[in-house]
Amino acid sequence: MIKARYHQHILNFNRPSGTSRGVMTTKETWFLVLDKKGKTGVGECGILRGLSVDDVSNYEDQLKWVCQNINLGLDQLLSELIEFPSIQFGLETAFKSLESQDQFQLFPSDFTSGKDVIPINGLVWMGSEAFMRTQIQEKIEAGFNCIKLKIGAIDFQTELDILKSIRQEFSVSDMELRVDANGAFSPQDALEKLKQLSDYQLHSIEQPIKPKQFEAMAQLCAETPLPIALDEELIGVFKSEEKAQILQTIKPQYIILKPSLVGGFAGSKGWIDLAEDLNINWWITSALESNIGLNAIAQWTYTLKSEMPQGLGTGSLFTNNFPSPLTVKNGTLQYDINQNWNFNI
Repeated sequence: MIKARYHQHILNFNRPSGTSRGVMTTKETWFLVLDKKGKTGVGECGILRGLSVDDVSNYEDQLKWVCQNINLGLDQLLSELIEFPSIQFGLETAFKSLESQDQFQLFPSDFTSGKDVIPINGLVWMGSEAFMRTQIQEKIEAGFNCIKLKIGAIDFQTELDILKSIRQEFSVSDMELRVDANGAFSPQDALEKLKQLSDYQLHSIEQPIKPKQFEAMAQLCAETPLPIALDEELIGVFKSEEKAQILQTIKPQYIILKPSLVGGFAGSKGWIDLAEDLNINWWITSALESNIGLNAIAQWTYTLKSEMPQGLGTGSLFTNNFPSPLTVKNGTLQYDINQNWNFNI
């Protein structure tokens, strides 16, 4: 018999982090802890209020139900929780953790043995021009050769000027630039803005317009001079047929998978398989989880053998994260086997 319990944890940002949806100072998360015959497994249910499809008033009630019914088994629990992707992810991870010899070594590999690394992008949050330039300089000094900038909240011309200044210093071969609009553009002005952004030879732009505008997004993807990656567009889509229809209709150049937002590893893999059938590329991104969730996502991502920089550099954003072997160094995420976990909930 498995015993299950859950705990809430509020992560505090080192400094306020801005997106086009607002500024975040804290991040709510929940942990599922499983116990069986002296072994413990832990998984993180990483909910993003205002973005997650399972941001509902009875979220905690669902966690109580999970703990009361944990012995239904993982497969049945996942099918019962189709509309709670963050809990699905927490369950997948907790069961994997419980079954593993080491509760934090979920997918043993050259990554977890410290022999290989995962290339990642450096994330630059929105803010004043001075603040954004400071962050960019920090990422460059930290050895990143792929930087992702959140755009859409300050003056667009200022954002173009920032990109121009980076490109004047770093060529495409020296620095890959990605931008994330979080749906900030209107369908009417998006194409013109994409044309202006394309002057700076960007790798891609995430979610230029708000999701669920299928015709407008399909037209943008057909006409864009700049590769478009779907992100928020994938949230709340549960059925395989519906996923396929979205990809076939919009025909994006990329999709971005956040396991906490799209149904864990199984939900993410479903999207990946459909995308690859349509020659759509992809990468994986964490969704501001603590090191518990980030660890699970990173280890799983490594098994997929993508050579693109992934979005897994968020572990250092919080003042009260859990010490772990996860280390960002020279633009990569590494697993430092000389560092120990310290997870106490």
